[in-house]
Amino acid sequence: MLQGAKDKMSGPLASGTCSDPEEASDLKSPLSSRFREPLTHARFQELFGGAEPEPELPAEPCLPWLCRLRRRRASACSGPGAWRVLLARLPPLRWLPQYRWRAWLLGDAVAGVTVGVVHVPQGMAFALLTSVPPVFGLYTSFFPVLIYSLLGTGRHLSTGTFAVLSLMTGSVVERVVPEPLAGNLSGIEREQLEARRVGAAAAVAFGSGALMLGMFVLQLGVLSTFLSEPVVKALTSGAALHVLVSQLPSLLGLSLPRQIGCFSLFKTLAAVLSALSQSSPAEVTISALSLALLVPVKELNVRFRDRLLTPIPGEVVMVLLATVLCFTSSLDTRYNVQVVGLLPGGFPQPLLPTLDELPRILADSLPISLVTFAVSTSLASIYADKYSYTIEPNQELLAHGVSNLISSLFSCFPNSATLATTSLLVDAGGNTQLAGLFSCAVVLAVLLWLGPFFYYLPKAVLACINISSMRQMFFQMQELPQLWHISRVDFAVWIVTWVAVVTLNVDLGLAVGVVVSMMTVVCRTQRVQCLALGLAEGTELYRPIRESRKLLQVPGLCVLSYPAPLYFATRGQFHRILEWHLGLGERIKPGVEPIRVAILDFSGITFVDAAGAREVVQLTRRCQDDGIYLLLAQCNAMVLETLTRARVLDSLSPEQLFVSVQDAAAHALERLKPTGPKICTVWV
Repeated sequence: MLQGAKDKMSGPLASGTCSDPEEASDLKSPLSSRFREPLTHARFQELFGGAEPEPELPAEPCLPWLCRLRRRRASACSGPGAWRVLLARLPPLRWLPQYRWRAWLLGDAVAGVTVGVVHVPQGMAFALLTSVPPVFGLYTSFFPVLIYSLLGTGRHLSTGTFAVLSLMTGSVVERVVPEPLAGNLSGIEREQLEARRVGAAAAVAFGSGALMLGMFVLQLGVLSTFLSEPVVKALTSGAALHVLVSQLPSLLGLSLPRQIGCFSLFKTLAAVLSALSQSSPAEVTISALSLALLVPVKELNVRFRDRLLTPIPGEVVMVLLATVLCFTSSLDTRYNVQVVGLLPGGFPQPLLPTLDELPRILADSLPISLVTFAVSTSLASIYADKYSYTIEPNQELLAHGVSNLISSLFSCFPNSATLATTSLLVDAGGNTQLAGLFSCAVVLAVLLWLGPFFYYLPKAVLACINISSMRQMFFQMQELPQLWHISRVDFAVWIVTWVAVVTLNVDLGLAVGVVVSMMTVVCRTQRVQCLALGLAEGTELYRPIRESRKLLQVPGLCVLSYPAPLYFATRGQFHRILEWHLGLGERIKPGVEPIRVAILDFSGITFVDAAGAREVVQLTRRCQDDGIYLLLAQCNAMVLETLTRARVLDSLSPEQLFVSVQDAAAHALERLKPTGPKICTVWV
C-alpha cells in the first residue's frame, strides 16, 4: 500500500518519478521545474526569503507609544501631512470636488426636503418618547444632521431622532428626574421639571458622544462587529414593542406615570388596563383616525416604491389635518385634548449640560453609544455595498461622537442614523450628504417661522406617528423562518435577545444579546471536530476521510486537521482529541499497525495563545515518548511565532515544520520507508 501511496503522490499529474536525487533537490528555479523535494519552513525561507524586516529607527529616550505619537504629530504638522489629515477627517473635501451637479443636485434637493418634512413631526414625536418638550426634537433633527453632513462617510445615511435611542434615553431621564408623586404641578414647577429633564437628556448625549470620541481615539471601530446582525435586529424589534406599549396612554388620553426598569412593559400594560375606563373618547377617536391614515399610507409607499416619484408624506398630511381640526373644533378646551402648545422660535443658547448627573448616567450612556454606532454603521454599510463605495468605521465614530457632543450643548438628546428616514432619502433620489443640508433648511424654517402653526397639534397624533414609524422594525420578525433555515444558532440568539429586551428592558436585553452571541462563538470553537485526512486517488489533495470511502490511508501515518483556534477554552478539547486519535499512553493492540508518523494540519488554527502553545509543547514531548514522529504543516506566521516563543523548537527540529500537508506527507513516506526511491511531489 505504501508503494501505491507513492504512485498516487505522482498520480496523473506526473508522467514519471524522480530517480536522481540531485534532480529532485535542485530548487534553484522551482517554477521551471516539474518536480521538487518536500519544502520545510526553513527551506522555503532560504529559497524565497522571509518577511521583509522593518527598518530600524534610531533609539529615542522615551516610551515607544510616545515616540510613535511624536512621529505622527510631526508628520501631520508638515504641509502634505496636514492636508492628508484634513482629507481623512472632512469627507466633503473628497467627494465635493467630484460632485456631479447636474445629475445629483436635484435628487439631493428633493430627497433632503422630503426627509426634512418628515423630520418635523417625527422629531416632536420622539421628543415625547424622550420625556422632553417637542421643540427639543426639532433641535435634535437640525444640529446632528448638519454636523454629520460635514463629518460622516455614509452618503445615503439620514441621521436625527431614533425611536430606540429616545426610548432608552427616556428611561434614564425618568429615573434621574422622576415626576413627583403628588402631581398637579404648577406652571413654574412644571417648567423647572422640564428644564431638569432636558438637562438630563443633554447629559446623556454628552456622555455618549464623549464615549464615542474616546473609542475613536483608541481606534475601536472594530467594536461594531461585536453587535451581530441578529442582536441588532432583535434589539430594534423588541424596542419597537416597548415604543408601542409606552404610547398607549397617549393614544387613550390617560395621564399615567411612565414605568421604568425591568418588566416595565408589563407594568405599563397593567396600568393601562386598570385605567381603561378613564380613557378620553376624543383622543381615542383622533388616534384611531390617525392610524387609519398613517398605516395604509406607509404600506402604499412600500408596495409602490418604484412607481412613486416621491413617497407620500402621510405624517405631514396627518399633522396638518389634525391641527386644523383641533383648531376649528376647539378640541383642547371642549374635550381637554392634550396639544403640543407653543414652540419657542429660534435656537436655545449654548449651554454645557449639568455634569453633576454625569457619573450616574455614564453607565447608561455606554449602551446608547454602542447602539448608536452599531445601527448607524450597519445601515451605512448596507447602502455603501449597494452603491459601491466604502465607509470608515473609525470616521463614523468621530462623526457621531462630535454630533452628539456638540448637539448636547444645544439641549439635544442622543441621536443616530434612522431606518425610516434613510430608506425615505434613498427612495426620494438622494445621492450624497448634501441632502442633509436641505433637510436642515426645512427644520430651520419651522424653528424660525412656522413653529406657532403647530400649537394645536394633538399629542395623540405624535404618538400615532411614533407607532407607525416602527413598521420596519415589527416586520423584521418575518425574517425568522429564513434565519431558522440558514442558522439555528443565530435564530436562538435572535429569540433570546428579543425575549430579554421585551421582558427586562432595552439596556439589559442588549447586554444579554451580546453575551449570548459571544458565548455561541466560544461554544462553536469547543464543538469543532478534529478531521482525519486521507489522500484523494490520483491527486495530491488530502481530504477528510468521512467525505469519501475511496481516500487512501497509509499504514503508520496519521494526518489530522484541527479547524479552530487553539486557546485556553479549546486546550482541553485539543488534548483529548489528539490523545484519542494518536493513542497516546495506550498499549499497542495486537494486529494493529502502530502510528509511527503524525502530521498536524495547522491551516485552520488562526491563532494560538500561551495555554495553547504549552499544549503543543506537551504534545510533542508525549509523541517523542511514544515513538511518534510529529510533523506540523501550514502554520501561519502568527501561530509559528507564538510556538517559537513557547520553545516548541526545543522539542521539534526545523525539519519537522512544513509549508503544506503535501510536503509533510512526502517527507513522512520517506521516513516510513527510507530504503525506497526518492519520493517527489508535483510543484503546483
